Amino acid sequence: MSSNTPQTNLSFERYRLDGMMLLCAFYGIFLLLTVQAFTALMQRPRCGGKIADNRRALIFYVLITFVLGTISTAMNAKYTEIIWIDDRNAPGGPLALIEKYMSSRLNVVALACGQIQEWFMQALLLHRCFVIWNWTRWVMVPMITLYIIMIVLSILVMTEASVGASFYSNMIELAYLCIEVGLTVIYTILVTNRLFVMRRRMKQVLAQYDSSTYDTIALMIIESAALYSVFAIVFIISFALGARGIATMCFMSIGKIQGIAQLFIIIRVARGRAVTHQWTTRVTQVTIPTAIAFAGTKSHTSEGIDHERMARPECPGSPDVVHLYSTSEKATEQCIV
Repeated sequence: MSSNTPQTNLSFERYRLDGMMLLCAFYGIFLLLTVQAFTALMQRPRCGGKIADNRRALIFYVLITFVLGTISTAMNAKYTEIIWIDDRNAPGGPLALIEKYMSSRLNVVALACGQIQEWFMQALLLHRCFVIWNWTRWVMVPMITLYIIMIVLSILVMTEASVGASFYSNMIELAYLCIEVGLTVIYTILVTNRLFVMRRRMKQVLAQYDSSTYDTIALMIIESAALYSVFAIVFIISFALGARGIATMCFMSIGKIQGIAQLFIIIRVARGRAVTHQWTTRVTQVTIPTAIAFAGTKSHTSEGIDHERMARPECPGSPDVVHLYSTSEKATEQCIV
């Protein structure tokens, strides 16, 4: 390597190459989880029960995101070859080709496929959030608004990319990433808060209720969002500060990392371990030795002990309210979410 090449240029080139290697590693994980998710969706849950809800929609999601992610990765791999092999003697060398990222049609295709893939991923997040919140309007409206804004910004980014605009001076890209990360963070907060509230209120109704299901799902959601959020925040900060090397390395892997996080959730859904709409609007059947009877159910007495089960709430205008009655009179009213 010529000693006349500035060290800063070499550093930027290394970041670009390291980003491609990191992308390939995450793509391998993405491929493996895609196969597992597809296989799980084609089978019945381990616990017996019916095939996962929305199976066809989830299969479509898995396939379309895999195709889009594969095209994006292939385009990035090809451009990497162009940088250091095909056009390494081009004016300005590899550094100029890296800086002119948007001038190549390969990268425009890679960017478009990556961002359309993000649309599907964020749509899945919104759906899961709305299911857990039982399609509450005050949750849906702002989340859908942010989602539409994200798509509009994404289209603007792709439009500028098609005319060869500089990637590293495109502030619309920064705004787009901020909205996207914001959606993920808000989703995580809303869902985990909802699950913890459900857990607390269930324990108020039933002191001996096993709340491990809520804890497991909340932990799964937090873990799935953590890696993506860290990478995205590092990219946003480095992009805003002009640290092009770190921004490039993180940007190349963001889509695959989010895809991996979503596939973890899909595999849980396919195996019947995730939250469903019915799960949020009714309480699962339990057997407890108590003298409390729930509205709309019958108590069954065996050997002097009342065994009760909980059914779907029957409170008009409030689907999340369950009335509790003692065997002799109405005792209390408890909301569960």
